[in-house]
Amino acid sequence: MNRYEILLKVIEKGSFTKAADALGYTQSAVSQMIQAIEEELSTTLISRSRKGVHLTSDGEQFLPYIKKVCYAYRELMKKSKEMQGLETGNIRIGTFSSVSSNWLPVLIKDFKKTYPSVHFQLQQGEYTSIIQYIKEGSVDFGFVNPEAVSDLETIPLQQDEMLAVIPSEHPLAQKESVTLKELSNEPFILLDEGELSEPLEFFKENHVYPNIQYKIHDDYTIMAMVENGLGISILPELVLNRMNYQLVTKKISPPIMRTIGIAFTNNKTLPISSRYFIDFLVERFNRLK
Repeated sequence: MNRYEILLKVIEKGSFTKAADALGYTQSAVSQMIQAIEEELSTTLISRSRKGVHLTSDGEQFLPYIKKVCYAYRELMKKSKEMQGLETGNIRIGTFSSVSSNWLPVLIKDFKKTYPSVHFQLQQGEYTSIIQYIKEGSVDFGFVNPEAVSDLETIPLQQDEMLAVIPSEHPLAQKESVTLKELSNEPFILLDEGELSEPLEFFKENHVYPNIQYKIHDDYTIMAMVENGLGISILPELVLNRMNYQLVTKKISPPIMRTIGIAFTNNKTLPISSRYFIDFLVERFNRLK
């Protein structure tokens, strides 16, 4: 224990013997530590009498500074424990494919430059299942659209435009942009994102209804199906940035935007490694705005 903490305990108890008993030290050990502090400061801090111990005049003047030293020492030990937690931390993240294939590899790589011993565990899903993972505790936090979330804390990170995905030989591929009405006339392949689907919400708002032929969980499967002429779709620009399929993307009028953010139960109860990674994410995306 910090010897200044021992000095405060002696002052609190008003007795070397009582302080020693409370701390599990011998009275002699406590006396020696107080003597060492007094020699270091070249003064007498505590005066003994039959009524116990009390601060000297110098002791009264030094007391506020001693308390500051003790507080700083506690904060130092707290930070030390946090850093030890980061050395052995395991960050569990719920995520969907466009984030896990585009954002997370770079983000994890950069984070591990500072905290190389931290481990990551990714659990794939869509909005509804990721929210369930968070609530049941199988992940620490997850990437979601905050609009799909209730009863969780959320932090929005970035807007992502959604684009029409069309076979390269399709007549709509020649247009500069496409409307929801034009898309509704074609066989539609829906990206199944759970209870919230951004494209379906926009269709409903504009009183247009797509001709849904397939519901698929995976973005890349949808692109392969579009490439083979099985229909058209609407996918986030984030996943289309690294597309290797023979198809065409078009902006939609009016535009469809989704918000990508993170959700968690309570920041104060998160593991320290996950809190540090969330802070890292927020700082990174704030710089991009």
